Amino acid sequence: MMEWALVILFCGAICLLILSFYKSKQASKSDQRAIDLFSISVMEEINQLQSQLRNIEIDNEILAHETNVKTGNTDEMLLLRDVLDLYKRGYSIEGIAAEKQQPESEIEKMLSPYMKSKIERRKIANEC
Repeated sequence: MMEWALVILFCGAICLLILSFYKSKQASKSDQRAIDLFSISVMEEINQLQSQLRNIEIDNEILAHETNVKTGNTDEMLLLRDVLDLYKRGYSIEGIAAEKQQPESEIEKMLSPYMKSKIERRKIANEC
């Protein structure tokens, strides 16, 4: 009688072991599907961002052509981009001049078109 109990328990253990392998395989397949869906959605978002970036570049090219402005990555354009970025992040003109090793008057001259519009927006906001 004890032998039969051991055989039944052993067969039950084997069945449970096979069932656990089957269930883990199913779980890994569902996990792999979730990962695949996530990677597909990320790739779609990347494609959308690349498309938007191309559109912005084309719009910038059209705008530059219509206004007869030089485009390209000249040193002056890169410096202006860096200076404007620092200015919009709240750096002072003195700090920007020290960072870029340029005279303060040159930095003020570069930022003057952008500072005027900011001051005008503040005036309008304060009037309301």
